[in-house]
Amino acid sequence: MNKVFGTSGDRCGWPQAMLFDLDGTLIDSVADIAKSVNILLAKENLATLSVDEVRAMIGNGIAKLVERAFAARGIDLEGDGLIDMTARMMDIYKDHLTEETFLLEGAEDILRAYSAAGIKMAVVTNKPEAFSRRILEHFALGDVVDCVVGGDTGPARKPAPDMLQYAAAEMGWHVSRALMVGDSPADIGAAAAAGMASVAVRGGYTNVPVDELGADVVIDSLRQLPSAIEKLKEPA
Repeated sequence: MNKVFGTSGDRCGWPQAMLFDLDGTLIDSVADIAKSVNILLAKENLATLSVDEVRAMIGNGIAKLVERAFAARGIDLEGDGLIDMTARMMDIYKDHLTEETFLLEGAEDILRAYSAAGIKMAVVTNKPEAFSRRILEHFALGDVVDCVVGGDTGPARKPAPDMLQYAAAEMGWHVSRALMVGDSPADIGAAAAAGMASVAVRGGYTNVPVDELGADVVIDSLRQLPSAIEKLKEPA
């Protein structure tokens, strides 16, 4: 079981806070992201990418996505060039945030059920905060999420632990009383660095097999999250 219980107290009432990644965990956004990337590439007279190619590039923020997309077309972006293309990508993507994006199975039910139970809820994502809030509002979930931490909120991005530590503190809980739910190396790596328990969900955006991410529990769907939490609370 996760080592946090060995040093930080009992399992009663745990978790008091739950942190969720957004892309690939709560939502499937790859179609809108791919569309936006390809609009940007087309404007530069570059060949477009398949949805699967773009899916493999998601996970470390928009700047890294742009860098990878152009690298796939033989162009190394850095410095001001990367900054400029990232700004252009954001200007495009802001108009396509929710055209084909949809909630993943169990996302709304899980968020609402745990929020109703009095557990603090956060979305911690490398996507820009404003974009993340717009997506949550689009799906009428803004009222159940207590904290949104985006890639531009301030703390160092995942897989650094800072965003998770920041979210936990904003909600009034120590990291040991929180759970991170994600789908990628950045999510699970950040949780490990923060000393936070983690659950990995299959089917998201990762180039590393989910079972090799190092999560405390791996699930096939968010609907399995309650049983994963009970497993984490079992005595070691």
